[in-house]
Amino acid sequence: MGKDLGKFIGELSEKHSGDMFLNDFLLTWDKTDDEIAATFLTAEILRRMREQNISSKIFDSGLGISLFRDNSTRTRFSFASACNLLGLEVQDLDEKKSQVAHGETVRETANMISFMADIIGIRDDMYIGKGHTYMEEVSKAVFEGYMDGVLEQRPTLVNLQCDIDHPTQSMSDALHVINRFGGIENLKGKKVAMSWAYSPSYGKPLSVPQGIVGLFTRFGMDVTLAHPEGYEIMPEVEKVAATNAEKSGCKFIKTHSMSEAFENADIVYPKSWAPFKAMEKRTKLYGEGDDEGIKNLEKELLKQNSNHRDWECTEDLMKTTKDGKALYMHCLPADITGVSCKEGEVEASVFDRYRIPLYKEASYKPYIIAAMIYLSKIKNPADKFKELIRENQKRIK
Repeated sequence: MGKDLGKFIGELSEKHSGDMFLNDFLLTWDKTDDEIAATFLTAEILRRMREQNISSKIFDSGLGISLFRDNSTRTRFSFASACNLLGLEVQDLDEKKSQVAHGETVRETANMISFMADIIGIRDDMYIGKGHTYMEEVSKAVFEGYMDGVLEQRPTLVNLQCDIDHPTQSMSDALHVINRFGGIENLKGKKVAMSWAYSPSYGKPLSVPQGIVGLFTRFGMDVTLAHPEGYEIMPEVEKVAATNAEKSGCKFIKTHSMSEAFENADIVYPKSWAPFKAMEKRTKLYGEGDDEGIKNLEKELLKQNSNHRDWECTEDLMKTTKDGKALYMHCLPADITGVSCKEGEVEASVFDRYRIPLYKEASYKPYIIAAMIYLSKIKNPADKFKELIRENQKRIK
């Protein structure tokens, strides 16, 4: 057993993660500190097992069901990679090709896709008040199906992004930061600038900035949330961040100045999102089937965005960060000025300079998702890892 593997497995054995067994992973702030730590440790163990050519398959058969109600590249392939790493095959549910279009209920759909499913990953981030609620409905439906004897096993759910949180993103971002700064114990006191940035598109979900402020404040990091007036996130998530900050002894600050947020920051995360109140209005219009109202709202928001073109991550702003060398982060794809759009979130020179770290940031997501699945299926995770390593089955034979 490699030195790192033994160390991580030993640390995992000391974490109380039993409540994750047969449970969903929907919001990071619903998980205890030990459960968050166990997820990081499990991801690190899985990564090292793959690097050392040790199979981490805990399933001989079974399905991972993915349902994406919004476009995705990184998360879609990360979910598929995670399922494959553990021995599951992936089947994507295309609602346009299912009986959902003919009025099939959530309860019926959830049970019909779950006969041999062990995990269901859902992305539903488009409408405020809908995505997280839908995930809870699916979870309840498959639990009832299991209790009624319809399903031989209860599939657990992983939130691949909802209207409230994006836990697979924020957790993989956090693991990137942990490795960058040499350990979670080195994060306390580090300043994070979670800043709105200009985009020529509208309607980007709030769940990324909400996920960051809701998670990073747990580690004793000073988090500054910056955005123009009118671009507030959900008040309940701000309360989560404030509570975390008070508990961990750090600061959670809100400002309408991007430059203030960047000043002396160790980490910057400039990312566009839509105003919370506007997204609430969009959900109401969607529920009413008011397509014309949605089009008019889009025009209003694009015009509103255009008033804040100066909210861009520039070389000059980066010079004001800690030693001029803050870690630039983004969930990708970024709106890159002069590359993917005329004016956007970040100057091309900044993005290109951090391109490799950004790709490394994204590379943690398959392992984070796999860790969430693993901990929901294995009651004694450290013991199971020891067993897999003793068996020493080779991934490449």
